[in-house]
Amino acid sequence: MSTWKECKVADAPFEIIDGDRGTNYPKQDEFSQNGYCLFLNAKNVTTDGFAFNECYFISKKRDELLSKGKLQRNDVILTTRGTVGNIGFFNERIPYENIRINSGMVIIRPDSDGILPEYTHQLFKYLKSDFDVFATGSAQPQLPIRDLKEISFLLPPLAEQKAIAGVLSSLDDKIDLLHRQNKTLESLAETLWRKMFIEENENTKIINLGDIIEIYDSKRIPLSSTLREKKKDGVLYPYYGAATIMDYINEYIFDGEYLLLGEDGTVQTTDGYPILQLAIGKFWVNNHTHVLRAKMPFSNFLLYIILKNTSISHIVTGAVQPKINQENLKALEIMSTKDSIVAELSVIVDNYWKKIQNNNLQIRVLSKTRDTLLPKLMSGEVRVCHE
Repeated sequence: MSTWKECKVADAPFEIIDGDRGTNYPKQDEFSQNGYCLFLNAKNVTTDGFAFNECYFISKKRDELLSKGKLQRNDVILTTRGTVGNIGFFNERIPYENIRINSGMVIIRPDSDGILPEYTHQLFKYLKSDFDVFATGSAQPQLPIRDLKEISFLLPPLAEQKAIAGVLSSLDDKIDLLHRQNKTLESLAETLWRKMFIEENENTKIINLGDIIEIYDSKRIPLSSTLREKKKDGVLYPYYGAATIMDYINEYIFDGEYLLLGEDGTVQTTDGYPILQLAIGKFWVNNHTHVLRAKMPFSNFLLYIILKNTSISHIVTGAVQPKINQENLKALEIMSTKDSIVAELSVIVDNYWKKIQNNNLQIRVLSKTRDTLLPKLMSGEVRVCHE
C-alpha cells in the first residue's frame, strides 16, 4: 500500500468538464429522434451504464454553437442532478461518434499518464456512496462540483490500476454480453411474432386486450418509503413501481410470473408504447402499475412482445398525471390470430424467454461478484498480481 497515494478529486489526474449551459443550449423543439449529435438525457445514463432506448439528437449546426460538454473517447460521464451518481463510459463499444452531455451531467476526462480510463470508470462507480453523502436537495438531488472535488480516494500505480480494472472490466464485459444476448433473443421473438401474426397470416384479426388478460390490480398495496425502511431485515424481494424496481423489502404479495404495465405517472415511451416489466418469483407492487397475466393460449412473454409493439398513446388520459385506466386498457385493440398459431408461437418464444431468464440469473451472480470485489479492490483490501 505504500505506493498508493491518497488524493482528492480536485487534485487527481483527470479533468472535470461541465456542459454548455449558455444561450446556445438546445431548446425543446430543436431535438429530434435522428440527427448529427446525440444529446444525452437522464434515461441514457443509468445505474448499469449507458442505455440508448430513448435518444434525442441535435443538428450539426447547433452542435457547433456549443462550446463545452462534448465527449471524447474514454471519457467517463457522471450524473449530478436528479439521479445522482450514475456512470457511463464512452469507450469504443459505444456506437455514436458525436455525443454531448446535458446540464445534469459532467465529463471526467482522465490523463492516462496518471490514471487509466478503465480505472477511472471503476473508480467513479466505487465513489457512488460518497456522491450520495454529498448530494443536496430532496425534491431534485444535486451533487455540487465543489463538493465532488473534496472527495478523497487512494490511487495505485498504473500497473496495479491496469490489473484492478482488468478484473472488474472482465466481469462487466461478461454482463454486457449477456444483456446483448437477451436483446437478440427478444428481437428474434419479435421477428417471429410479425411473421406468424401479420406478414404470412391470412387469419390476422383484431381483438380487445381484455379478452386475453387477467388483472390483479386489487391485490396491490402501496408502501411509503418510511414503511419500506422498516422491512429491510432478512430475505429481500423486489418492490416494483410503474417503470422499474424501486426498492427491496422483506415481504411479498405476488409469487409467480406476471406482466406489469405502467398505470400512471410514467406510462409510455417517447414513441407512445407502454412501459412494461416482466416480474418473476416473489415481489411486491405499488399501485402505479397494472398487474396482468395472459390467458391461454397466450403466454406472458408473447403478450409482452405484442404489447411492446402496440401503441397506447390514444388510451392515455390526464395532462398533468398521465394515466391508463382499466377500462381503456381492456378496450385496447391488439393483433391476434387463430388459437393454434398463438399456441405454437407461445411455445417457441417461451423457449427464448427461458434462455433470457437463465442469462438474467447469470447476470445477477456476476453483478454480485463484481459489486463485492469493487470496494475491496479499489480500497486495496484485496490485491491483484500485476507486472
